[in-house]
Amino acid sequence: MTRFDRVLVVDWSANSTPKRGADSIWIGSAGVGAGPPVNLATRADAMAHLRAAIRATLEAGERLLVSFDIGFGFPAGFAQRLTGHAEALAVWDWLAARIEDDAKNRNNRFQVAAEINRHFPGLGPFWGRPDHLDLPDLPAKGRLRDGHGLAELRQTETLCAGAHPMWKLYTTGSVGSQSLLGQAHLARLRAEFAADLAVWPMEDAQAPVVLAETYLTLIDRAVKAAEGYACKDAAQVDLLARAFHGTELTKLMQAPAPRDTLREEGWILGAGHGEVLLQALDAPALTPPRLRNDCFAMPQGVDWIPVDAALARLRDTLPALTATEQVATRDAGGRVLAEDLAAQRSNPPAPNSAVDGYGFAHASLAGNGPYTLPLAAGRAAAGQPHDAPLPSGHAIRILTGAILPEGVDTVVLEEDCATDGARVAFDGPVKPRINTRKAGEDIVAGAAFLPRGRVLTAPDLALASALGAGQIRVHHRLRVGVLSTGDELLGDPESPAAAHQIYDANRPMLLEIARRWGHAPVDLGHVPDQAARIRAQLDLGAAQCDVILTSGGASAGDEDHVSRLLREEGHLSSWRIALKPGRPLALALWRGVPVLGLPGNPVAAFVCTLVFGYPALSHMAGSGWRVPLGVELPANFNKSKKAGRREFLRAKRNDHGAVEVFASEGSGRISGLSWADGLVELPDGATRITPGTLVRYLPFSSFGL
Repeated sequence: MTRFDRVLVVDWSANSTPKRGADSIWIGSAGVGAGPPVNLATRADAMAHLRAAIRATLEAGERLLVSFDIGFGFPAGFAQRLTGHAEALAVWDWLAARIEDDAKNRNNRFQVAAEINRHFPGLGPFWGRPDHLDLPDLPAKGRLRDGHGLAELRQTETLCAGAHPMWKLYTTGSVGSQSLLGQAHLARLRAEFAADLAVWPMEDAQAPVVLAETYLTLIDRAVKAAEGYACKDAAQVDLLARAFHGTELTKLMQAPAPRDTLREEGWILGAGHGEVLLQALDAPALTPPRLRNDCFAMPQGVDWIPVDAALARLRDTLPALTATEQVATRDAGGRVLAEDLAAQRSNPPAPNSAVDGYGFAHASLAGNGPYTLPLAAGRAAAGQPHDAPLPSGHAIRILTGAILPEGVDTVVLEEDCATDGARVAFDGPVKPRINTRKAGEDIVAGAAFLPRGRVLTAPDLALASALGAGQIRVHHRLRVGVLSTGDELLGDPESPAAAHQIYDANRPMLLEIARRWGHAPVDLGHVPDQAARIRAQLDLGAAQCDVILTSGGASAGDEDHVSRLLREEGHLSSWRIALKPGRPLALALWRGVPVLGLPGNPVAAFVCTLVFGYPALSHMAGSGWRVPLGVELPANFNKSKKAGRREFLRAKRNDHGAVEVFASEGSGRISGLSWADGLVELPDGATRITPGTLVRYLPFSSFGL
């Protein structure tokens, strides 16, 4: 049974600080639920991502192969000398007990390597370290080693051209550092998932989840031919995942080595079978799977695109990101919940009093009152429970929030009682269990109380904390790049401007919108209308961002350099939206990253960002396709509208609850955006508005602003 429903390929990293882009952690996927390559800044984030994928696989009853570009074993003799067992997995456990690797990638791999070297004769086998580390047992150069008695390469590495030795810890090709850290993390993963997870080839690969070692250069020829990826690492993991998923792996998993060698040294999945993997790749389809190149294209013959059709096309084609991370509940405000949150404990956790008063067993009351009960010694208060059972027929002083002592099921309000310190008297009749709260009255332990995709609010954090959630799994913030283009623009409003120049209003506006929506804004700056400069910034954005917003150059005019560059070197669909303001809207891919080309006019850019960007970016960020909630309000204006386009007017509510619109519909009047507190949406068809006509008003707050 070597078919897998899903394949993940992990390009691991030994970086000592968080890092994205080239030479960081990338995870490619193929098969069920496949998406674009995921770039993770830390090993902690990567392991959280993998744990989520494994849990989803097990819940769905599927099979998952996860292959890592690290060594799973060391040359023969190493494991026996270090652990007393000639087994690679014994080394994993040894490392897991000693490797420290925190959430910011700070780790002790060099110190652990020095400790390992002390187990061997001579000096070595590990080598390589930063100059500032004073570790006499870890030589800085490989040539300084002597007498450790181990081979440089494993048997499997002799089949892979260019393979680096497992002993190298520093500078280019430091597979040793990656393997020390990776094996420690995988040992913990193996312990966590037990029989549901197996390590090939050391264990039988029939488990639902199988971990394997791989070598990314097995498909180097296909990687060199691939286009549209953020970097080489992204292409490698994506293409190799697709190759593994498209290959019958039975032969590849029949490693040509003795069983003892496999258990001690491991084996590279695909070693010696590079051509088989290359054949599994569909040669014409060497573009990233984020989106099809033509995914934004409208049907042939469509000229003007209705707003609803454009929204539907965006919803059907834009990818939702899958990377997640664990954060402290106190830091989770505004983040998107990545999984349903279940209560760790009930709220309230135990029956308690809702008021200050006196508690007793209702069964101790006779008749309809009035009643007099002797007072037991002590009291029950919040955080100070009364541990002794209440004697039958007695009452006890109890304060709001106190756990009900054994023998108490009813509480009478303090204001309804009289007491002399020894007795308490109150009138009746009294209902049983009055003024008490049941355990779990709000939510019981184990119940799901917040759904995945929810943007967490302050009350959500209160609820999560009350129910015992100290850590919450959330989606990574969507990285939204913002780029302004145009020779007429000045990026710095403090710079002196000539008469033909204007200050860039769009970039600060769009960056703030992205921030207000809970995304991570990335300022890509302003560049003039020069193809090389625009290309460089788009390349930078593709490496750093999940989506890019450009303003200016979105139409098909002679000076619209952005759309021309996207058409010639990316994959562009330029839409003429039946919308006012904001007709030209460019939807494109650049190096596999979606690009939304907005109009250069600030009013049109703002409207297009709200109408299209709000639902689209919310979808990509994991919170679903969010639609603004409009209300019907009476108009306080006159308007005659022709059929054909949907119109959005800058508007605000007056003191009488009616809607007024800005005095001018001109798209150059930026002051109207600041004046307004919402938009009036007029339908595609012809309409006549007079004072009192009900119109659809969309407050900016309904767009998350």
